[in-house]
Amino acid sequence: MANDGIDDVDRTILHALQEDARNLSSGDIAERAGTSDSTVRKRIKRLEERGVIKGYHAAIDYQNSGFPFKMLLFCTAPIPKRGEMIQDVLSIDGVVSVQELVTGEKNLLITVVGENDDDVTPVAQELLELGLTVADEVLVRTHKTTPFGGFTSEQPSTTE
Repeated sequence: MANDGIDDVDRTILHALQEDARNLSSGDIAERAGTSDSTVRKRIKRLEERGVIKGYHAAIDYQNSGFPFKMLLFCTAPIPKRGEMIQDVLSIDGVVSVQELVTGEKNLLITVVGENDDDVTPVAQELLELGLTVADEVLVRTHKTTPFGGFTSEQPSTTE
């Protein structure tokens, strides 16, 4: 679903929720969108029902929570099975993210966190047991994100 039925009010709502879904009220968002808070609540419900908003998640700073070691594992999975393997990979302790890549030989990007390098070794072993090949490993120093700017003409603020 690209832009199907998403208008400027929806975009403003989506941008605001990306920025701070926990602390912004529907009234705060309504003020930004130039509409009423009841309209914002209805729009959010509709966006959730349509699967545009898939959930609300805490942004965890793993380093500050005692897990400073963050590793990206670029893996190769058999192409017909790569999508099916994602849930199995996510069930491995220490794996916090899996991205399916559709170009190149490395077709899964797996993010693992732990206290040290010894926490990643068992993850790599479990990936091998699932039939994946670990093609490359990258140690991450910092990772910052920002709300997608396509939802608003405002300059987004950067968050961790």
